Amino acid sequence: MDQKKALHVLAYEHIKNMVLEGKMEYGEIYSETKIAKEIGISRTPVRDAIQYLSQEKYIDILPNKGFCLHKMGIQDFVDTNQIRTAIEGYCGRKIAQKAHLEETKETFDLLESFLKQQKEALEQESVTAFFEADMQFHIQLVSHIANRELNNLFGTYMYRMRNLALHSLHVPGRMEKTYQEHLEIFENMKQGNMIQTYESIVYHMESPRNISIDED
Repeated sequence: MDQKKALHVLAYEHIKNMVLEGKMEYGEIYSETKIAKEIGISRTPVRDAIQYLSQEKYIDILPNKGFCLHKMGIQDFVDTNQIRTAIEGYCGRKIAQKAHLEETKETFDLLESFLKQQKEALEQESVTAFFEADMQFHIQLVSHIANRELNNLFGTYMYRMRNLALHSLHVPGRMEKTYQEHLEIFENMKQGNMIQTYESIVYHMESPRNISIDED
């Protein structure tokens, strides 16, 4: 049982790393048999890993063919932002509620440092640098709550979040708007305004909804 679980994890991490490291191409079909041979294991744990990765939207399963890299679409955007709104809206309210505590002040210092990095990236017109600081801002917001289940759920959406964020940040004016929205979220949390914090997070998540996503 333990060995089977270990092999499943090995296959999961192998395929997931292929996706994250850009080793898979859109439109190309991949074989679970070939992956199993690459890792040196049977097809069963690979098949189990593929099922999980499909649920997490890293890949799409093609019956009787294999699997391919998942291409983001409108529904991915909607689903991901709804989940993010639920998680980050809750976390933001909790931070605002405890704005006066010393441990929360440490989180504010970290968030402020990420805002500073975003401002510098904005001035340098660096999408890559802005993107990294953007992601760290949101990760820190959720991490502060120290809820393992929330962090795990948030983590399963990280790949989609990164893809969608990169897509939207390349739209002219979106970096500046994102920075201003982050500032508003930060100030509302720091002032202990729970309702305004939640509303500003909802607005931030819905703000890029009209950005076109190619589904071809």
